[in-house]
Amino acid sequence: MIHEFKNPIPVVVEDNRNGYALYVSDSGAFENDVWCVVLCDGGHVRHYMSDQIRIYVNATLGITKDNGNNKSSL
Repeated sequence: MIHEFKNPIPVVVEDNRNGYALYVSDSGAFENDVWCVVLCDGGHVRHYMSDQIRIYVNATLGITKDNGNNKSSL
């Protein structure tokens, strides 16, 4: 069965290339995905085994709200 992600998932593939996972095919269990379609390098579509990609770390989790206390001088 092929699954399309509602929102592409940012991933890292070989040679630290950034891409977006678009589709995944499964064998009936999530951890045994057969292959994944990834959009890389500004338009190239590549096929990877699911163990060849890494989910991109969400660096925004460490952002905190600034309540105006950090005023920088010009």
